[in-house]
Amino acid sequence: MDGGGPNAVGVSASQRAAGSGPGERERLLAMAHGRADLATLGRGDPDLPTPPHIVEAAKRALDEGATHYTHWQGHSDLREAVTEKCRLDYGVAVHPDRVIITAGAQEAVYVSFQALLDPGDEVLVADPHYPSYSAAIRLAGGVPVFIPTIQARNFVIDPSEVEARISPKTKMLVVVTPENPTGAVIPRETITQLADIVRRHNLLAIADDIYERFVYEGPPHASFASIPALSDRTVMINSFSKSYSMTGWRIGYMVVPAPLVGAIEVVKHTLTICAPAVSQAAGLAALTGPQQCVAEARSTYAGRRRILLDGFERLALGGHWSRGALYVYGAIGSTGLSAYDFCVRMLTDANVQIFPGTAYGGGEGYVRASFLQPAAHLEAALDRMAPVIRALRPE
Repeated sequence: MDGGGPNAVGVSASQRAAGSGPGERERLLAMAHGRADLATLGRGDPDLPTPPHIVEAAKRALDEGATHYTHWQGHSDLREAVTEKCRLDYGVAVHPDRVIITAGAQEAVYVSFQALLDPGDEVLVADPHYPSYSAAIRLAGGVPVFIPTIQARNFVIDPSEVEARISPKTKMLVVVTPENPTGAVIPRETITQLADIVRRHNLLAIADDIYERFVYEGPPHASFASIPALSDRTVMINSFSKSYSMTGWRIGYMVVPAPLVGAIEVVKHTLTICAPAVSQAAGLAALTGPQQCVAEARSTYAGRRRILLDGFERLALGGHWSRGALYVYGAIGSTGLSAYDFCVRMLTDANVQIFPGTAYGGGEGYVRASFLQPAAHLEAALDRMAPVIRALRPE
């Protein structure tokens, strides 16, 4: 039977899911699939290997039977390690009962909005932004309200712009630093101003610190998680993916206000029950083992960033405002092409994959390039791009 009769139930996606279809990044990834000798400056997946001591810890854990469910919040030893990290990095005391180990920061983002938003609640988000945030807000029935950031401020969110967009429906403020895609690093004084807004307007805050180890110049990393007065209204999200090159392990964590743990449990347990046991063992080794691997990764990325920045400057694309994270956010308005068309041209004419700023919201006139490839790969990509860009700018 084909089920196609007059009484058949219509086959359709929910309106929430149907409105979140493939975007510009996905189209460019599909176009790039199978291309030989492609110079990849697109995805944010570190090419450096997971440090050996972390891999060995995971192997031992498998040998010892780490193939079963754990407590939904994660192993107690890993949660204790997260609390120690919070003490060392943020100077705050966190009880392990507030720590929830997740299947990557992506799950933490999704769980946060599903557990904390009611239909129509508004969430303030800097723009350009990591698109999973706006997608997760909409899937929870919330409404993303975008705070435009501009090159003149190094794409740092402006507290006055935040205040201007607060309404009776505003429930949360998302603070990501360093930011993806722009590489913006929010100074401590701006964090303090944003914290004051959160307190005065009785908001919740999401503090996304996944790029905290990768600040190369300008102000040092500052987080909402380091403000004790906000501990009862901040959800801090972090991950092992970038700092320890563990994207495929799918392991992250969140620290939430104690009264919200029960609501988080309902969504988290329904979604994945628990983070993978073997990945939790790897995460424990990451936090408690030698940290020289993080410093070495940062040094490697700093050198690659300089190659990409210098190359972008030669090509009149700028990017010096990208002070952190793993990306350079270049300005391409002088080429006369839209951001998406520029990326298509780089793919077809230079065999270089790069993502448009418009894939991250209001980023027309800009592109995001990652430096997660060896130096020679980056230099080759710049060499390929140069003649194509020169042809777009006739004398």
